[in-house]
Amino acid sequence: MLVTGPNGAGKTNLLESLHVGTQGFSPRTRRDHELIRFGSDLSTISLRGSRGGTAVETGVALSTAAAKRATLNGATLPSAESLRRELQTLVFTPDRLAIVKGGPAARRAYFDRMLGRLQPARASLAADYAAAVAQRNAALRFSSPEAVEPWTEQVLSLGASLVESRRTLLAALAPGFAARADELGLSSAELAYEGAEPTREQLDAALERDRDRGTTSVGPHLHDVRLVAGGRDLRSFGSQGEQRLTVLSLLLAEVELLAAERGLRPLLLLDDVLSELDPGRRRVLASRVAAGGQTLVTATDASFLPIKPEQLLEVSPGIVRAA
Repeated sequence: MLVTGPNGAGKTNLLESLHVGTQGFSPRTRRDHELIRFGSDLSTISLRGSRGGTAVETGVALSTAAAKRATLNGATLPSAESLRRELQTLVFTPDRLAIVKGGPAARRAYFDRMLGRLQPARASLAADYAAAVAQRNAALRFSSPEAVEPWTEQVLSLGASLVESRRTLLAALAPGFAARADELGLSSAELAYEGAEPTREQLDAALERDRDRGTTSVGPHLHDVRLVAGGRDLRSFGSQGEQRLTVLSLLLAEVELLAAERGLRPLLLLDDVLSELDPGRRRVLASRVAAGGQTLVTATDASFLPIKPEQLLEVSPGIVRAA
């Protein structure tokens, strides 16, 4: 599906509503009140579609006076974010370049979310580990050494599981990432995990320093994933164009991995991705997304997409219509 319209017409708002309606949160902001029209107190999103031949209906209600609510096939969910455990949606927006050019925290969060999508049983692992680190930090600041020990055990156990899970994820993702990057002209692309499982010896050696600072200085909450092409670290030595290709390659590789491991391709949302690509790379991307699954692409002009879309929509302020 191709969505066209001039800048500021509302193409990104349409894409954002699809993300909220399938994942329960916005890819742009965590402040839900920003998703409600100025001057209004309520906003609702209702979607109908199918998954594996089965009808699916979702609804998300946002209010300035109440908590966000979500439904799936008429049943109220415990939280709006529960939608992401049922439906998979991947998104590219220009600010996603932070995955490459941002700090380690952005990459850790990105790959931990990917881990949750690919292995739902481990979706809470990163959050559980972060909670153990927070408890250990509190004990370091305010409690006796004996009170630190149980949380040290948790950090060791959960930290080892998190590192192993991240490494397994990257090993599965790497071949597809390299292949998609090569298609887009980014040769010899690699993913390199930087960090090792925390050990008792490391935590014991750092204990006094950690007590002085009130923080845990060893563990996967400090690790990074290095994105490399042609032997160059793309965070420091990649152009903005190469960083864009890197994010696209990661998305396309995850699409294939989700299809292989979970049997269904995710909904893919690509916002303003074509304008920065040359004609050759547009053709590569178009042929790749046309291979399967549902993709929504936004552009200011239909000519940017080098294939005929199955559906063409035009957006003007407040209106979406078939072209």
